[in-house]
Amino acid sequence: MEHEAAHGVGLLTRVERALGTGTAAYLPGDGWIRLTLPLVDDGGAPLTVDVLADAERPPRGIAYLLPGGGLNFAAEFLVAGAPGGEGLAHHLRRRGLLVVGVTPREDSAGAAEVPADRGLAAHRRDLAGVVSTLDALLRLPYRYAGHSAGGALALDAASHDPSERLAGVVVLDTTGPYVGEPALRAARTRGAYEEHLARGVHALDPGLPALIARAVSAPAGPSEVPWPPDPERRFTHAGLAHFALIRTAALPGPANWIYRRGHAEGTYSFGATPAEDRFALTHASLSTWHAATSALGSGLLSTALMRDLAAVWAGDEETYRIRWDRIRTEVVWVNTEGGRGDEPRGAELIRAGGNDRVRFLVVPGYGHGDAVWSASAARDVWSHL
Repeated sequence: MEHEAAHGVGLLTRVERALGTGTAAYLPGDGWIRLTLPLVDDGGAPLTVDVLADAERPPRGIAYLLPGGGLNFAAEFLVAGAPGGEGLAHHLRRRGLLVVGVTPREDSAGAAEVPADRGLAAHRRDLAGVVSTLDALLRLPYRYAGHSAGGALALDAASHDPSERLAGVVVLDTTGPYVGEPALRAARTRGAYEEHLARGVHALDPGLPALIARAVSAPAGPSEVPWPPDPERRFTHAGLAHFALIRTAALPGPANWIYRRGHAEGTYSFGATPAEDRFALTHASLSTWHAATSALGSGLLSTALMRDLAAVWAGDEETYRIRWDRIRTEVVWVNTEGGRGDEPRGAELIRAGGNDRVRFLVVPGYGHGDAVWSASAARDVWSHL
């Protein structure tokens, strides 16, 4: 076992040296070792790279895991949905892959430190720097795998990557261009983010970590949000957190409409009073959501990134264009019924560009975040990857 552990340490030491300066942290586990390295450069807040290696065998390939907006690698891909279970990162590590998580700079930045140009192209350039360095070092086949905004980044990265070692793209619950009325609505959403940028608002705080923390620490306490059956009353903290997760599409905000139902699948019934509301999450418990959101750094969203994503949804190629016709590798695109839903237009555009290695499917009964945090995600979602 000492020899096997030394193998893992040796690999990650080589990776650390190749990636550059930063204060590295090594965390050994049962059959694995993890390197966390904030890359200190002239780009402002550091880009954080996590590398999860198996201690018992050399990797046969690399999976670049790209978190959704406002999230980081640890929160999204290491948190397990079931006691004794494993997150997607360990699921892939057990299958012989070196897992490389690339956490956007916003996670380690304050709101005033996020620049106006932190759009999708800036995220893609950061990712490309990491991929180029590790490709030169390891020369292994690799895949991009992303959830939500990370899925869009994976697709964009693939459209700019001609390497023969790029073996595929895995997309979890994201949206390509809409058509019809949703495309017009997406254009209005893009405009809302452009207005934010014009006012100097370069970062947005969705507030979910604080919302869930209050639901855990003081579930019966009154929130500040009016209760729909009687606006003179207020949701409890627990009620509000569950309502926000289950009925995300019903909440105000420029981008909540993109969910068919919400971040999580569940049920919510109003009672005679807010304290008598009844609610439950179907797949990922509130404690799982709390573990994930507690692992976040700033939790901030880049306004420029949201503008570019909205432009993609709207099919506004003047603001931002993903070159669907340049994605030549295999694509597996898995959406959730209650999250981004049956919106295959992006996959169709890839096929129209001449790539017939594209599979799009929708997992029934799942919400947006359930794709990574459900206790049964390995069976219902990850089995398709």
